[in-house]
Amino acid sequence: MLKVENLHCEIDGQPILMGLNIELIPGKIHVLMGPNGSGKSTLAKTLMGHPSYEVTQGSVELDGEDMIDAEVDEKSQKGLFMAFQYPVEVPGVHFTNFLRMAYNSRQPEGKKIPIFKFNKLVREKAELLGIEQELLDRNLNEGLSGGEKKKAEILQLAVLNPKYVILDETDSGLDLDALKIIFSGLTKLQEVNPEMSFLIITHYQRIFDYIKPDHVHIMYKGKVVQEGGMELVDQISKEGYSNFKK
Repeated sequence: MLKVENLHCEIDGQPILMGLNIELIPGKIHVLMGPNGSGKSTLAKTLMGHPSYEVTQGSVELDGEDMIDAEVDEKSQKGLFMAFQYPVEVPGVHFTNFLRMAYNSRQPEGKKIPIFKFNKLVREKAELLGIEQELLDRNLNEGLSGGEKKKAEILQLAVLNPKYVILDETDSGLDLDALKIIFSGLTKLQEVNPEMSFLIITHYQRIFDYIKPDHVHIMYKGKVVQEGGMELVDQISKEGYSNFKK
């Protein structure tokens, strides 16, 4: 379980998260929604250890282990993964080579796999997700469209097979075909690894055509103010966030 308790965070002295509590249960799909400025992306970056976000109070536990002060690579090794809203281009770094290095860094000595075997693995994952094979021969996000970058993020997720996945508005800027590939792909990945848990940060209800969340969390002014199921999404569709701001 990924457990966040009474989390307070600030950036440049400005409080953003103010006593946030949330739990990610293994094998479950969690959706985090809320109005602009409520702190959703701040939560994602804080959980991953972005240096600009200072935690002033609270705790973050990953499977019972305190991770509040852990380095980013340590969090990744422990099974935490984040897909970015705006993936960064890394010119000159071959995508498949990057993935192989990331994959092998998680393997114990003697278990690292050679190039030919890894290439087979990554192509199988791309086929599972319906992602075009041509993407594998590009440099990391270099010259890719927004949709292609998001597909590359999901392919990284598929290969690295983490325990807890944070998707920070991954659906923004996607056309319908890319949206279907990415969010249908999450269901396929969970079929392969039933213990994988997702925290999907979104503004858009169109993703619910392809995934069905187990838990919906509503955030306002740095806190989770209400939790439930799809009935909260229906309420937002009809009324907006006005009733959650009280």
